[in-house]
Amino acid sequence: MDDAVRLESLTKTYGSGDSAVTALSDVHLAFPRGSFTAIMGPSGSGKSTLLQCAAALDGPTSGRVILDGTDVAGLTETGRTRLRRTSTGFVFQAFNLVPSLTAEQNVTLPVRLAGRRPDPRVVRWALAQVGLDDKAGRRPGQLSGGQQQRVAIARALVTGPAVLFADEPTGALDLATGREVMDLLRGIADRAATVVLVTHDPNVASCADRVVFLADGRLAGELHRPNPADVAAWLTALAVPR
Repeated sequence: MDDAVRLESLTKTYGSGDSAVTALSDVHLAFPRGSFTAIMGPSGSGKSTLLQCAAALDGPTSGRVILDGTDVAGLTETGRTRLRRTSTGFVFQAFNLVPSLTAEQNVTLPVRLAGRRPDPRVVRWALAQVGLDDKAGRRPGQLSGGQQQRVAIARALVTGPAVLFADEPTGALDLATGREVMDLLRGIADRAATVVLVTHDPNVASCADRVVFLADGRLAGELHRPNPADVAAWLTALAVPR
């Protein structure tokens, strides 16, 4: 498999001089096409920064991000925006749906923002992928939290992205609803999509093919074919001061 995303010597520093904070330091990491990866680590380990850099939402201080075959560093801000709109989908913990729009209208937003006319068949397909084709006319306030997150996933899928990024996608959901959302993401990955998510929950991480652990902005290890107990043991070990 080739890589949907590749990070080479990725370093991200905020501030300068004595107040500089290094969020990521010399990270080398690849996400093969069709893989499902969870990113974990203690608070402040660089998880969200890594996700934002990998998705071209933020630029590294040094190093390279190769997203869907394109070196992000060589792009203007406009070029990065175009790349995000065509190659990535992003799912947030807080759903980020527009309350006044229907589920269908929310799903069309990435296409409209890219200056294209939405294809109703593709929009309905995206809603069908998350089991909400019968809720297309409902507004977010008429949907449960789990259904709102499903709409957000459909919105991320509608452009046919190379990579689906998710930042704590179950963080605002109860246990049962979170499990349903993870089953949905697992199914998306099984259909040869690339999924990269950040989570603090070992049960969520165990749905992935691989868990990548960060500590103090550096790679701390990987766990393949994870189960909740092994993931929890890794997190406990990383939380112990070294």
